[in-house]
Amino acid sequence: MNQILLFDDPAIRGSLLPFTFTRPVADIRVGILKISEKWHKYTSAEVFYLTQEYLQTKFPRNTEQALAINGAWLPEDFSFTILKKLGPNQALFWGKTLLATYIGETEKNLGFAMDKEIIQIEKEPTLIQKSWNIFQFNASEIKKDFALLTTGRTSQPINDPHTILYASENIFLEEGAKVKAAVLNAEAGPIYIGKNAEIQEGALIRGPFALCEGSTVNMGAKLRGDTTVGPFSKVGGEISNAVFFGYSNKGHDGFLGNSVIGEWCNLGADTNTSNLKNNYAPVKLWDYTKGGFSNTGLQFCGLMMGDHSKCGINTMFNTGTVVGVGSNIFGDGFPRNFIPSFSWGGAAGFSTFSLPKFDETAKAVFGRRGKEWSQVEKEIIERVFDLTKSYRIWDKTS
Repeated sequence: MNQILLFDDPAIRGSLLPFTFTRPVADIRVGILKISEKWHKYTSAEVFYLTQEYLQTKFPRNTEQALAINGAWLPEDFSFTILKKLGPNQALFWGKTLLATYIGETEKNLGFAMDKEIIQIEKEPTLIQKSWNIFQFNASEIKKDFALLTTGRTSQPINDPHTILYASENIFLEEGAKVKAAVLNAEAGPIYIGKNAEIQEGALIRGPFALCEGSTVNMGAKLRGDTTVGPFSKVGGEISNAVFFGYSNKGHDGFLGNSVIGEWCNLGADTNTSNLKNNYAPVKLWDYTKGGFSNTGLQFCGLMMGDHSKCGINTMFNTGTVVGVGSNIFGDGFPRNFIPSFSWGGAAGFSTFSLPKFDETAKAVFGRRGKEWSQVEKEIIERVFDLTKSYRIWDKTS
């Protein structure tokens, strides 16, 4: 198996918006790794994507026949065992959900899979089917990824005399990681500290927890379990059961819980997110496939923030708020529970964050990280801007 092709399931992709506006399903991070990185670790195969046309330049597809795997499928040990037995004329299903089949380089969709011999998987697979599954499954995925990344390896030592460790055998530091005067409690789950990551003085951390490459936990932070901080991010304040995809900052005080934050986001000082309704009722969340709010069945659900969105100091988010791509939120009061992509404003009202202004901000943000705001990135954003026009209702009335 030299190549695998991770495909976007049309029945799932829409339920993972706004995150899949800017990435294939398999580029979502849950646990320590992205879904695509998990599959690469399990199979050692080169990973390609079958996704939306406007994303294919950044996320290319295969150049030869390959095994196509549902990009929402979180792999386990048994997954690869089953796939090795799958023949070219067979298709693997869980109920009506296609999990895997072989595809040629010229085939653009997987409808032909229904004409193959259908094999039903016996053990239920773990699929990311809703946006809130990302934080729901994060604890178990951290544990799986921790074993995948660390088995047979030795952690870098923590020699700082002022750092307190609980269940140190469940704590792993990659090369260049630094920990000073912190408390790390891995009794309830592992703690993974990535390459060149830093935990500063006074931080309190409970596992399961993952701090990926180049990221920083600021002084005095309180990080509860089931949390992942993706690469090159900075976090502070109080965080519980949240996933940061990467290149995003929540560097100051304020609470964030049961939430997912995309890439290139920034939460201003003292931003707070409600993750529990006052009446303890199940949380409703904006559903792009429905064009309205759907009941999640969850008692705890906070903020879903798409890539490149930002909020000013003292921003307050209601329980179950969805923010699209490229929005800029500020001002007094609670903004609405669904904030469309490229919104500019807050509780007092919104206008559109124009593409020229967005482009100027993106160049500055990328530049700070030593990265280039490329034409490929720009074209994806322009396409997302067009795709999300219908949600910016103020443009229709102005």
